[in-house]
Amino acid sequence: MFLKVQLPWNVVIPAENLDAKGLMLQKAIVIRLMDEFATKKATKDLGYFLAVTTLDKVGEGKVRQNTGDVMFPVVFSGITFKLYRGEILEGVVHKVLKHGVLLRCGPVENIYLSSLKMPDYQHMPGENPLFLNDKSSKIEKDVVVRFIVIGTKWLEADREFQALVSLDGDYLGPIA
Repeated sequence: MFLKVQLPWNVVIPAENLDAKGLMLQKAIVIRLMDEFATKKATKDLGYFLAVTTLDKVGEGKVRQNTGDVMFPVVFSGITFKLYRGEILEGVVHKVLKHGVLLRCGPVENIYLSSLKMPDYQHMPGENPLFLNDKSSKIEKDVVVRFIVIGTKWLEADREFQALVSLDGDYLGPIA
């Protein structure tokens, strides 16, 4: 699910990037904010950071004693993406394993669909392994699959989520 969020942030601008006219200052703040936003990647509460939409407020800068850099408290709006239990989404198969498949959905790369959660599908080994059901519906590499999220896990060290998904339900499975 995409979320619109408003976040407070502290942006540190090196002294050499400061300009008396102020025009370069706002540009420097936006560039630095976007760099830090991309580096942070995700948080457990908000999900993956996708975009900064507006810079809502720039507070008064405070000079850091040791470096001469200036720290500005800012408030900005942005877009994030987070998976929720019970949500129906679409993902692309990027790896077929004996006991299931791994999918990608937006910025989430570790979505596991177990063979136990694919009713009526059988694993077909070979050079290009796939899962096949009795209606000749295939789940293989690069196929788009509609699924329901049954659980998520936040990995703090990697700053990313893992998800466990299922095809148990109406209108779920490969999309033709």
